[in-house]
Amino acid sequence: MKEEKYFYNILPEQEGMRLDQFLAGELSEQSRAYIQKLIKGGQVLLNEKNAKPGVRLRADDQIMIVIPPLKELEVLAEPMELDILYEDEDVILINKPKDMVVHPCPGRYSGTLVNGLLAHCANHLSGINGVLRPGIVHRIDKDTTGVLVVCKTDLAHKSLAEQLKEHSITRKYEAIVYHNFKEESGTVDAPIGRSPADRKKMAVEYKNGKRAVTHYRVLHHLNHRFNHIECQLETGRTHQIRVHMASIGHPLLGDSIYGPKNAAGGLEGQCLHARVLGFIHPRTGQYMEFEAPLPDYFQKLLVKLGNE
Repeated sequence: MKEEKYFYNILPEQEGMRLDQFLAGELSEQSRAYIQKLIKGGQVLLNEKNAKPGVRLRADDQIMIVIPPLKELEVLAEPMELDILYEDEDVILINKPKDMVVHPCPGRYSGTLVNGLLAHCANHLSGINGVLRPGIVHRIDKDTTGVLVVCKTDLAHKSLAEQLKEHSITRKYEAIVYHNFKEESGTVDAPIGRSPADRKKMAVEYKNGKRAVTHYRVLHHLNHRFNHIECQLETGRTHQIRVHMASIGHPLLGDSIYGPKNAAGGLEGQCLHARVLGFIHPRTGQYMEFEAPLPDYFQKLLVKLGNE
């Protein structure tokens, strides 16, 4: 693999951000610690000069960052317990727990789902997405739980990637959100893109965003503050459900990025669970659907909030 270079011009609304903060937002798959390591190693130039991670940016500053080539040995197989819902020669369906990253990224090469899958599958995973993301055709956030399909063959990867592109895969999520809905169901059809005000966040962006569609329905009115809902994705943008629900006044409980700050009552991350995933099997041509039960923390919250 070759080294990668990225170039950025700082906009007026980005003025005042730290250099490492800005780059961590732009290159969200890389850890801030890794970004800082690159800056200190001279692989980041600010206006053609070396800089410190904490330097404050000004409008019209120019940044170049060089990401060194990745080595295959950096991603190792790690035996771990995996909650396997289904497995055959082409695909494996995993019920991903909370606080697990799906695939390695620069600066984070261990403890991810891919590390565990490399051990379980004896390195037999699709190679289409390269060294860091073998078998990964879609992903869910670190703090989102639920069903995820991983491809063991290139045949499966190509088929599922095409189904994702055509929006033919069934993806149903459950979430706990703030505030009661006036209607029992609805659709949010609003484009999503990188937020110009905070590059670490996504936002509804009508100018530069890509079309995103989320269908939702209320499952339970828990109390006067929260609702338990189901969301079905028609598209699959980064943070789609979190951004769409926040945009209509119903942010997810526990989501400190798009919802109230420090209002989660001890929760770590948003209350979002990928419950159902359905697709056409790439080899048999048969439709298959899988379901991951709600995790314990989610069920306990439903009972607690429902009794308040």
